[in-house]
Amino acid sequence: MKTYSDLGDKFRNPVLFADYSDPDVIRVGDIFYMTASSFNYTPGLPILVSKDLVNWRLVNYALKNIGQERFKIPRHSEGVWAPAIRFHEGMFYIYYGMPDEGYYVVRTKDSLGEWEEPVLVLEGKGLIDPCPFWDEDGRAYIIHGYAKSRIGFKSILGIFEMSPDGLKAISEDHFVFNGNDPSHPAVTIEGPKVYKRDGFYYILAPAGGVREGYQVALRSKDIHGPYEIKTVMAQGSTVINGPHQGGLVDTPDGIEYFLHFQDRGLYGRICHLQPVCWNGGWPVIGINPDTNGVGEPAFELDKPVITSEEPVYLKGSDDFKDGKPNLSWQWMGDHDDSFYGSVTDETGAERDGLRLFCQNPSHEEMPVLWRSSNVLTQKLIYPSFRAEAEMDASGLLPGERAGVCMTGGQYVAAFIEKDETGKYYVKTIHSEGDDAHKSETTDLSELFESYVKESGLSLEDALKSIKWVMTFTGADTYFQNVTHSPEVEDMKLKVCISFDGVKMFDLGIDYTPSDHTWVGAKLGIFALSGGCDNKDHGHADFKSFIAEELQ
Repeated sequence: MKTYSDLGDKFRNPVLFADYSDPDVIRVGDIFYMTASSFNYTPGLPILVSKDLVNWRLVNYALKNIGQERFKIPRHSEGVWAPAIRFHEGMFYIYYGMPDEGYYVVRTKDSLGEWEEPVLVLEGKGLIDPCPFWDEDGRAYIIHGYAKSRIGFKSILGIFEMSPDGLKAISEDHFVFNGNDPSHPAVTIEGPKVYKRDGFYYILAPAGGVREGYQVALRSKDIHGPYEIKTVMAQGSTVINGPHQGGLVDTPDGIEYFLHFQDRGLYGRICHLQPVCWNGGWPVIGINPDTNGVGEPAFELDKPVITSEEPVYLKGSDDFKDGKPNLSWQWMGDHDDSFYGSVTDETGAERDGLRLFCQNPSHEEMPVLWRSSNVLTQKLIYPSFRAEAEMDASGLLPGERAGVCMTGGQYVAAFIEKDETGKYYVKTIHSEGDDAHKSETTDLSELFESYVKESGLSLEDALKSIKWVMTFTGADTYFQNVTHSPEVEDMKLKVCISFDGVKMFDLGIDYTPSDHTWVGAKLGIFALSGGCDNKDHGHADFKSFIAEELQ
């Protein structure tokens, strides 16, 4: 099934088949803006725009790097959590939590241009999911959640006041709602978004956990509470599990919608769009409300806004024009411009392609990909796909390797390695262990020449014309939570090496990816150096990366 949401006057969920976790959305004029969590990956805080809430284009990032020394080594599932985007007095603001550091804000007048450097609004551990709110009297607040893993409790929402410019906390933090109270339980309430309507303050928030939860609404005449609570959307009879965190937005005609994510295991957290109506002062999110006014997620609906624009689809392919990766790529940690550059020929003339320099940011004697911030990754955007990376490995120096990988809870990689004697090897590895003790085990190590002999090419020509072909057969259960689907074990990645794109050498990889905590599986390319010394760096040139959906 094609992952195309746009059906003309109608659309089909999900509107984004890609891992945009914890999305938030606003409208400015006739343009919708969305951002999402980026965790340890950079650039972070993606900016997506749409004219109809269905067709989304990735146009920018608000955060070049996380900007702290420890993120030069990937800190998986840490970093930038659950942002909220708002437009206030001519400025775009994005607030985000870092669970070990506190709340930050970035802002700009031009969402497509440079964003200001992050400002620490409130320091502290366990502070997550901030949402700003500017009231009619000019006072500004943050309503937010807490991370039990850092602070020792959860299921509670807090509030503090900010300076009117939104840059500094000016009051103590106080609890505003306790989901542990048996008189109004909302276990694991988190991800609050704050709105005001008809004199009431409303907080929309998920509860019950990511994979099996539901949406609640809180309301009060006072932003500090006390708040009433009501469930407003649940899975119901659908296969869209745990409709989770998101944001409320209206069209230029005043029709409201709720954009939220669904956890789909290895595919990450994909985005759905639901209609919103009001009944008795409470929102009803989704369709087919029960007698208590609890909606359920929709599959196919009328498009919110009809435009004359052609449908827009996320792209995974890249020809690395001008020696730069396009916006679909993110580094595994804080990155440096020295990681990459333009491809040059023997005369020094630049040509299209991406040159990855073989560096070792971890400075470990035996570096592993998981702790290497110079691994370049992209989200999965198709349930099943074929991806081809064309690579020139002739620039490798002894002790260096370059190739492709697929990451998740564990990962696999296929690469060319040049040993200290100058010989080239085709190798595959898989990872083992947890984040703190990640190691790599070699599954295949064959002389590169053994593959070249069957190709009819010279060694030099073969090194310059390597094609990695990755084929992934994914889920038929398009909307079900694949984490609990019996089909998961049948989802396999196959990796081949080729020199002409026709004759394939299967490398024997047998890999079923999974998510890693809150992040879906990813595809990646890399060039890595071993050893701790600051020696000269070789390189690998990636001429193109082509990703296509399989039926």
